[in-house]
Amino acid sequence: MDEDTLTLIDIYGENLTDKEYITDPAIARDNEIKESILILLTPEKSALLVGKAGIGKTAIVEGIAYRIQKGMVPDALKGWSVIKINVASLIGTAGSEADTKSRLEVIIREIAAREKTILFIDETHLLVNRSGGIDFANLLKPSLDRGLIKMIGATTTEEYETYILRDRAFLRRFQKVDVFETDKPTTVKILMGTIPKLEKQIGVTLKYQPFEVEKFMKFIVEMTDEYKRIYEISSRYPDICLTIVANAFTFALYDNEKIVTAKHFYKAICNAKSVYEDVKIKEIERFKIEFKDYIINENINLEDMS
Repeated sequence: MDEDTLTLIDIYGENLTDKEYITDPAIARDNEIKESILILLTPEKSALLVGKAGIGKTAIVEGIAYRIQKGMVPDALKGWSVIKINVASLIGTAGSEADTKSRLEVIIREIAAREKTILFIDETHLLVNRSGGIDFANLLKPSLDRGLIKMIGATTTEEYETYILRDRAFLRRFQKVDVFETDKPTTVKILMGTIPKLEKQIGVTLKYQPFEVEKFMKFIVEMTDEYKRIYEISSRYPDICLTIVANAFTFALYDNEKIVTAKHFYKAICNAKSVYEDVKIKEIERFKIEFKDYIINENINLEDMS
């Protein structure tokens, strides 16, 4: 695209409906997606996803974009675009408060002028005036009121309660969608469904049959359950598990190997930063027992692998 024709949406935005999706990015989130779509179809209402960190709020929005891309939505939403705006980047790069306000005003006008466009703003709490600065929420309210902009917001439960609930006028434009942490079986399902995406992105292939992969995924889910996580990490299912699985793939890449095997999962588990050290020691020993046959058959030397 010619630099002279670039809009601020092009600079600070990402069209999620134009992305290449290897798999459904929102596995097992059909209820939240349906609820969000129903809100978007409601005149003068927008959706606000609220939940703990790492539970897949952004994945739900990508899931909506994926379904729009595939034509798997009501006719009223077909052909729409979902534009993600990085507000944190917008705030961080502007030279002054006046520049920041001006840029957001331009983005709002650009979105309002586009037909069939849904604005997605992660960390929606950043819009609310918190310390005497610019009140971004006030800039959005008129366009939301007139239905010129449809929006999906996302924020953590803590930020919602601390900041967004204070601005009742802004909150009235939204309907809240509660996003809860997935249970263990659902998290395993999400991990299984994410494997093709990791293989494509990282460029290595997982060796095993589905029933074997499921065994590894169950182990990772069990070792990261609620009472084993480091409190400060604050990440939850499925994100906390996805990080370990992705690390196993990158360990294969680091070893210049094209196939992900048990030893790479072992390395990822040994280097996990999300569980307590005493938990990790126990889980490493449990791994050696549960995957003993793999260790023997693949002639894996676990010494100095951690």
